Amino acid sequence: MTDPNDASRPDATSVPELVSLLMTTRGVEDFLAELARVAGAALAASCGITTRRDGQPLTVASSDAFALQVDEVQYGKGRGPCLQSLDTGQLVHVPDLAAEGRWDGYPAHARAFGVGSSLSVPLRSDGQTVGALNLYSRTTHAFDHDDDITRAVGFASQGSAVLRVAVQQAQQSTLTDQLREAMASRTIIDQAIGILMGQQRCNATDAFALLRTASQTRNRKLRDIATDIVSSVGGPPSAPPRFSDPV
Repeated sequence: MTDPNDASRPDATSVPELVSLLMTTRGVEDFLAELARVAGAALAASCGITTRRDGQPLTVASSDAFALQVDEVQYGKGRGPCLQSLDTGQLVHVPDLAAEGRWDGYPAHARAFGVGSSLSVPLRSDGQTVGALNLYSRTTHAFDHDDDITRAVGFASQGSAVLRVAVQQAQQSTLTDQLREAMASRTIIDQAIGILMGQQRCNATDAFALLRTASQTRNRKLRDIATDIVSSVGGPPSAPPRFSDPV
């Protein structure tokens, strides 16, 4: 790990690379990997970032194998400071693991790996705890100073902001897919209405009513009925117009 006496250690407010990480990395996971590396270097510790996937805790980024191993000890036990921070949304500081009596067996296992002290800070998005940034040191009382905790919280805020953007992007992607699907359905239904208008010599309102009645009678989606009508007279339905992603 980084020498704690190294005066060149970066922190959450003075490292230019931290500001540009999201711009220079290719995705959220790359950003979190860089964030773990920078946070670990800044606090002379090993850093892991935990989230949940399908209800299970998962280390999505770590500064080194040491952090990953200590995270895994907690996952195996089902308890530990990392999981407590993830579950409660609270900062969990362990100044001296040898004096720690919480988490039923975790302290002994973590000490066997060489952990002396740790600090877990929750990552939040829209009021929800979505992860935890975990710092592990081989020395005791490594995070006792207020400025160390302040810097750790700063790094966690960076991670929270990125996860918030990731969630928003996922929601936007879902909305885009829904809009594409809606446009495709509308195109096919309009084509079927045009065909019925010609066949039945009726207006658009009456043609749509025929489609809806057929859908209800056959217990099938309106789009599926429309697709059958279009395919029966002219092959596969025409593709919908090009749809650009929202910016």
